[in-house]
Amino acid sequence: MVKVRQLGHANIRVRDVEKSEKFYTEVLGLNVVQRRGMTVFLSAREHSHELAIGAMGPDVLDPDETRIGTNHFAWEVGSFEELQEMYQHLKDKGVNILRTRSNSFSTGIYFNDPDGNGIEVYYEDLEEFRKGNWSGEYARKLEDVPA
Repeated sequence: MVKVRQLGHANIRVRDVEKSEKFYTEVLGLNVVQRRGMTVFLSAREHSHELAIGAMGPDVLDPDETRIGTNHFAWEVGSFEELQEMYQHLKDKGVNILRTRSNSFSTGIYFNDPDGNGIEVYYEDLEEFRKGNWSGEYARKLEDVPA
């Protein structure tokens, strides 16, 4: 059987591509790789893109949590300390943090972009993952981060 290797990119619709570009570059630190018409391609690494944002205009409907669709997409950081730094960075940028959550081997920060698209930034502890004990919560929680 042929298997996919990894998720390559997400393509989302936004009202105002300039406002969204500013959010994704200033808040998440993504780099603009290319602009094509009303679509901007962004990357965290040296890839063609991990995210494409396309303008829909000001009159589109908001995301609706009562319909089928994407809950959120996630961006990984390299350490728990980087996740702590991101938590403070999001607060400093005025981003409304919806919640933080510790799973068996990871911790994530959940928030929305300017159009209500769900985002998670997380750290995954591969040592804990490899232990295979997936019940309970990861021992390190962001609630311990000073305000």
